[in-house]
Amino acid sequence: MLKSRPAHDHACEHGHPPVDVLKVAEARCAERKLKLTPIRREVLSHLAASPAPVGAYDLIELMHRASGRRPAPISVYRVLDFLLEAGLAHRIESRNAFVACAHRHDSRDLVVFMICDSCGCVSEASGAPVQRDLSGIAEAAGFKPATQVVEMFGRCAHCVEPAAT
Repeated sequence: MLKSRPAHDHACEHGHPPVDVLKVAEARCAERKLKLTPIRREVLSHLAASPAPVGAYDLIELMHRASGRRPAPISVYRVLDFLLEAGLAHRIESRNAFVACAHRHDSRDLVVFMICDSCGCVSEASGAPVQRDLSGIAEAAGFKPATQVVEMFGRCAHCVEPAAT
């Protein structure tokens, strides 16, 4: 069953022009000789349409509502693995949920996620300066990180604005 999400009546990109996630995905898959199968396209479409991160079982429910068929969880997890590996989606660790990504960064690049406590919106920004600092800290400690995730919680500009007025 879909978990309820906060009301969301604004664009999550906070003033950035909208990006056609599927066109970006098609181009990236063509560049890398990857196949964007119908189920991969369907999952990515659901992620792109959601203003908040979507869990795997929520995706199954969305797919069932849209097409009448209910894919097996393993199929959805395999698609999510593909999308993550291809850099077409991100996993929001704290929510165990996923968001579409249309940015052109490497899958190893650190991304900073800003998650709004009010509306659930997730925005992403380059974490290059933070990645350099974290790499230096890890190197000094002799630590080899497998993954680096930065999630910030607070209120997005749209949700802060009404409170300020």
